Amino acid sequence: MKPAFSTVACPDWTLSKLATRAVAWGFTGCELRTFGYASREFACDPALTAPAKLRGMLDRSGLSICSLATGIRYDDPITPPLLGFLLDHESMIRETQHCIDLAVQLEAPFVRVFGFEIVGHEPRPKAVARIVERLLKCLDYCRNSGVRILLENGGSFSTAVDLAEIMDKADHPLLCASYSVPVAIAAGEKPENGVNVLGERLACVKLKDMQQGRPCALGEGDVPCRAAVESLGRAGYGGWVVYEFDRAWLGASDVDVDTVMAASARTLYRWIDGQVPSPRHPVVA
Repeated sequence: MKPAFSTVACPDWTLSKLATRAVAWGFTGCELRTFGYASREFACDPALTAPAKLRGMLDRSGLSICSLATGIRYDDPITPPLLGFLLDHESMIRETQHCIDLAVQLEAPFVRVFGFEIVGHEPRPKAVARIVERLLKCLDYCRNSGVRILLENGGSFSTAVDLAEIMDKADHPLLCASYSVPVAIAAGEKPENGVNVLGERLACVKLKDMQQGRPCALGEGDVPCRAAVESLGRAGYGGWVVYEFDRAWLGASDVDVDTVMAASARTLYRWIDGQVPSPRHPVVA
């Protein structure tokens, strides 16, 4: 397993600062959250920096990009029934294509997306068919690019079984699964069952921990993340395991990010193989 972290931990940091601090944490990879070229949501959005410059910064830090994480979703309904077909319902496809182009420039292997919600009383098969149709257009755009698409669980598709429903319909070799353990647990799924359902299609696993509704260091909260890592080990999983410290969405501005991230990396390594890596360099003040 390859330990990584998400940049949702440090939305107000520049990429230069992030690359410098990440040296001490001990992760081998990072998931870069992006909102696209026109956004200013995150100071560390990869779309705001020249790809060659960003690759150089991460290479010097010894970090690999495990994925570009987007909030793109394919559930937008076509309404009204007739006029809706004349409206623009392919903006999410173009947005995905732009992210795929960025991933190519960054040499990132994956772009993360969502299916998301079934709207109102719409029959589930109809919603799934619409999501799959749009997803397939994006997957076809990936051909010969070296980039694959990660579909992550959430919304009306919160479990591995839900992801498998979409993935089975799409049946595309460039579609992989990103499995958020806390989302699946909240939906009532045991992580070991989810890992078995996704099997070889699983390319990324998301971990986060919470203590009384606040994000915290891995292993210090109430989410059974260790059991999930152990189930991955039993399954022989060798992909990315990404720790998400949800500071971007849930605050925790009073927390020392360096301390949380370094402690979480040590915990994750200990869970994976019983070894705690030494920081490669001291934290830069």
